[in-house]
Amino acid sequence: MAIVKTTYNRRSFLKTTALAGGGMMLGFSWLAGCQPASEEALEMPKEWFEINSFLKIGENGVVTILSPNPEFGQNVKTAMPMIVAEELDVDWKQVIVEQAPFNTDLYTRQFTGGSQGIRQGWQGLRMAGATARQLLREAAAQAWQAPVEEITTEAGVLYHKNSGKSAGYGEMASAAAGLPVPEEVQLKDVKDFRIIGQSRKNVDGLKIVTGQPLFGVDYRRDGMLIAMISHPPAFGMKLKSVDDSAARNMPGIKDIFTIKTYEEEYERNAFDTNTFPELVAIVGNTTWEVMNAKKALRIEWEPFSDYTETVNSWGGKQSVRIPAGLENTSGHIAKMAEMAAKPGNVLRKDGDPEAAFKNAAKVIERTYTAPFLAHNCMEPMNFFAHVTADKAELAGPLQAPEFIEQTLSARLGMPLEKIDIHMTRMGGGFGRRAYSHHMVEAAVISQKVNAPVKLLYTREDDMTFGIYRPAYHATYRAALDADNNLIAYQVKAGGIPESPLGRGAANRFPAGAVDNYLAEEWAIASNITIGAFRAPRSNFIGGAEQSFLDEVAEAAGKDPIEFRLDLLKRAQNNPVGENNDYDPARYAGVLELAREKSGWGQEQPNIHRGVAAYFCHNSYVAHVLDLTIEKGKPRIERACCAIDCGIVINPDAAANMAEGAIVDGIGNAFFGAMTFKEGVPEKNNFNNYRMIRIGEAPKAIDVHFVQNDIDPTGMGEPPFPPIFGAVANALYKVTGRRSYDQPFLGDKQVLG
Repeated sequence: MAIVKTTYNRRSFLKTTALAGGGMMLGFSWLAGCQPASEEALEMPKEWFEINSFLKIGENGVVTILSPNPEFGQNVKTAMPMIVAEELDVDWKQVIVEQAPFNTDLYTRQFTGGSQGIRQGWQGLRMAGATARQLLREAAAQAWQAPVEEITTEAGVLYHKNSGKSAGYGEMASAAAGLPVPEEVQLKDVKDFRIIGQSRKNVDGLKIVTGQPLFGVDYRRDGMLIAMISHPPAFGMKLKSVDDSAARNMPGIKDIFTIKTYEEEYERNAFDTNTFPELVAIVGNTTWEVMNAKKALRIEWEPFSDYTETVNSWGGKQSVRIPAGLENTSGHIAKMAEMAAKPGNVLRKDGDPEAAFKNAAKVIERTYTAPFLAHNCMEPMNFFAHVTADKAELAGPLQAPEFIEQTLSARLGMPLEKIDIHMTRMGGGFGRRAYSHHMVEAAVISQKVNAPVKLLYTREDDMTFGIYRPAYHATYRAALDADNNLIAYQVKAGGIPESPLGRGAANRFPAGAVDNYLAEEWAIASNITIGAFRAPRSNFIGGAEQSFLDEVAEAAGKDPIEFRLDLLKRAQNNPVGENNDYDPARYAGVLELAREKSGWGQEQPNIHRGVAAYFCHNSYVAHVLDLTIEKGKPRIERACCAIDCGIVINPDAAANMAEGAIVDGIGNAFFGAMTFKEGVPEKNNFNNYRMIRIGEAPKAIDVHFVQNDIDPTGMGEPPFPPIFGAVANALYKVTGRRSYDQPFLGDKQVLG
């Protein structure tokens, strides 16, 4: 049982407050530093207070827990309160969950992204629940004149076994609220968990399936106008002039004007990515009227010149060159091949790879490519804004409010304390909603028309606006000796406009398992904007690496799983280098679990199997994919997934995330691609941007978790990268041809 400190600094405060009616509120910072709902209606307390960032206990024992992070389907709104409820030792049936408001004074990293929500909130959330439980125990001890050590709890009830006394949490809540917060509290042993590790239904599930207004696109306000934007049709172009004479006189139209999302002198941060900073805004009464007026605009666009902008990113300020020109996919492919032939920037070098390749008995060299990808969130971009001279109210779906509020403050010329951002549930994110230019645009439009406004993007607006997954290119080389041992390994990778080897990827497996290793990178500047896409960079390099390792295993005459396990054994027992960014034992563990659960080695007629494994976002995942061919079309019979993400909070929800990542990855591997001609995106809606269909999803997916007591790590993104490799390796088994260029099928309906 761990003892943890409850207070450290301003952002790790705890306080209690008595409620009218006898309840207790516990305020907490969920990311505080520390070291080692029912289907039936609940009876509400006599008076209920909605206070920022508080755990509330009513006089009748009902508990409200606020979930701080934005929710977009990863079920964090259920998982985070489960952690608090576990340490509080309350009956989950007595818990009500609410979305916490956005408030940087009370929360740190109120951000959904990087699969870090549970990992970074784990200790602080536990502390919040444990502190409330300790206060209740102390209140009971005083009331019953008993040592606090003798007070126990179970499912929201306090007990003193020696005297036979007991009381519900609600009976002691008011007294507990008057006690000082303890300096340290005890956390439960993992073996004593009763809520964590047990599947719980999504707290918003009933609301979602009954169509209740949870999402940004559902948001309504009296007097609200509808706004849309028109942006340049091609990357490399900007606004020249607007003739709105016809559109302005159409029914329901209130105003048409141009806006600049950011002022010229504004220094952008990492999430201020914006392809087209000057837009035409159309404002009217209804969506249909505004859409019709948008079509009636006569707009001229013109090419822009090269420019450089300063971005205050994670590593500090960077100067980014934005080249002029209208780019083409064919030109991208040629430029990437040209860059791949030149020496790259060396990220890591072990041993003497040049000599090893020169003296090798066999050298395998392969090149892998992937196109730009659009995010295609089910709910298109939208945001509500009501900006007056005194305040700004905003509501909508966004992943990173903490990283955009400063931008909004600067653009509106309004202090942060006058800005109120309400986070709605998101209808998909995948990284796209971390770039909240649409929120700023809504605010600027509202400020201009002096009215509440909802900004809506059409599917075409969103799909052609940019912030895509980059286009990538990677060349791998492997050297084998006369005994088919891997003696050298090289990867040279780049992309438009970034390399997939960033953020430590050069130090991942098989780095540390090969004596002679070389990793190089390069990049090509572009005016096509990119952004985080589920498992950034890993979503390409993980699949390419695993495809290549499969081919190397075959050249070495070894089973692909055994080949990987042998390398991992080397990395564990006699590692090369000191910066290896993975735990070989845990990596091997998911491969072994996938081998066991999939029945690897037990061949079945007409079933062709591919395997892949990868480590990213602090978690380990292995997939085994069973594929058949029906009338020339690939058919996924089964996907077997093994995951080591530490302690699993909500198993059903975690399995759902893995299933979603598998289906998403298969769809992108087979079909995903955004192409360009003279700067124009050639796909703008689902009629020409091919997505996976229901009948193409795996017939069966089974997900298995490594059982351990390690603190939770990432779950939303890690299952995504290796599925690309598993698909490619399974396709090879059935066709006899390796797949090097994504998408593997594209617009083709059959293999051939």
